[in-house]
Amino acid sequence: MDIQNYPAEPFRIKSVEYVKMISREQREAVIKKAGFNTFLIDSEDVYIDLLTDSGTNAMSDRQWGGMMMGDEAYAGSRNFYHLDETVKEYFGFKYMVPTHQGRAAENILSQIAIKPGQYVPGNMYFTTTRYHQERNGGIFVDIIRDEAHDASINIPFKGNIDLNKLEKLIMDKGADKIAYVCLAVTVNLAGGQPVSMQNMREVRDLTRKHGIKVFYDATRCVENAYFIKEQEPEFRDKSIKEIVHEMFSYADGCTMSGKKDCLVNIGGFLCMNDEKLFGDAKELVVVYEGMPSYGGLAGRDMEAMAIGLKEAMQYEYIEHRIKQVRYLGDRLLEAGIPIIEPVGGHAVFLDARRFCPHLTQDQFPAQSLAANLYLESGVRSMERGIVSAGRNKTTGENHAPKLETVRLTIPRRVYTYRHMDLVADAVIKLYQNREQIRGLKFVYEPKQLRFFTARFEEI
Repeated sequence: MDIQNYPAEPFRIKSVEYVKMISREQREAVIKKAGFNTFLIDSEDVYIDLLTDSGTNAMSDRQWGGMMMGDEAYAGSRNFYHLDETVKEYFGFKYMVPTHQGRAAENILSQIAIKPGQYVPGNMYFTTTRYHQERNGGIFVDIIRDEAHDASINIPFKGNIDLNKLEKLIMDKGADKIAYVCLAVTVNLAGGQPVSMQNMREVRDLTRKHGIKVFYDATRCVENAYFIKEQEPEFRDKSIKEIVHEMFSYADGCTMSGKKDCLVNIGGFLCMNDEKLFGDAKELVVVYEGMPSYGGLAGRDMEAMAIGLKEAMQYEYIEHRIKQVRYLGDRLLEAGIPIIEPVGGHAVFLDARRFCPHLTQDQFPAQSLAANLYLESGVRSMERGIVSAGRNKTTGENHAPKLETVRLTIPRRVYTYRHMDLVADAVIKLYQNREQIRGLKFVYEPKQLRFFTARFEEI
């Protein structure tokens, strides 16, 4: 590996948080107490925490300074107006409603934009997104390109929507039966795979012809913009801000979890151009979140989110962000570890099917792999496979996704390359002893979003 391919951290550390490594015997007790579910492990028992990049970011001195300028008025906070102006500047939508996090925006959008029985095509499902869509009578249809379901295929823009699949759905069901197209940038469960600007244009052209709206899951839009700059020649000389603005010009609105690319620990928002939808959204945000000028957030949180969105647009930040993740992926590929290729923007995904070929999918290999990685190293990761996919509401059978993965999710501005080395070494060591990984079975299975709180035991 050529270390020059990976830029140094574009920041200095002025505050530290101490962590500890507990013994293997202690970790064994911890993982059993947690029911082999890494979500149920206490933070203080984790050495390197790669569970998620959602709300686990390190904020800058400017963001912390902004926190001290929080206007905590119940209505009309000046921090709301700062956030509103910033989102409109970078995203270009007419209207914005703040929410306490991304799934709150998904909840509101699903209620105001889906009629029972309508279809919601998207480039691969995401857990909370599909839950809200289905809870409000929608029928999710996966229209991502076929290559996205194969971990070993290394091609650019594996997150693209298959235009033929979308057009066939429109022809088969009728445009009036399509609530909207849900386009994720990037695609989390496909491995953080980006969508090309060309694909966004083509989706916009097709949907405009049929009068169908397009809403983006914009959670990692800045990461997607970096891949566009890197891999689409016409954008090499464009700024991240310019690319992001053009991306959203092909959409009617978006949901946003500010806990990712806004570099904060809590917050989100819903955007749209339709005035009626905006009115409907404001009515519901009062029911679920609070006044439309705070949406479940303190003024200081809105200020930090506005500043964070601006910082995320800096090229030096996003280049380091992408390449730190890529560094971990390259270390694992160099050692022959099966992962989703190419490496995406926010995480490295271990391919549990190839990592644990001795386990069948109904033995939850990704869940067990995540538990064993913690046991062996103190590194916490997350299952993204059959457990996360849940059950078919009609038949009660498990959804069986083609991708069965463990997500090593890198928080923003938190860890160094040396931390990535420690993670890589732990995964490599576990791979060398992978036969020891045993299958799991449920001992407790919640009905909704089971991966958060389910409990297991070894078979």
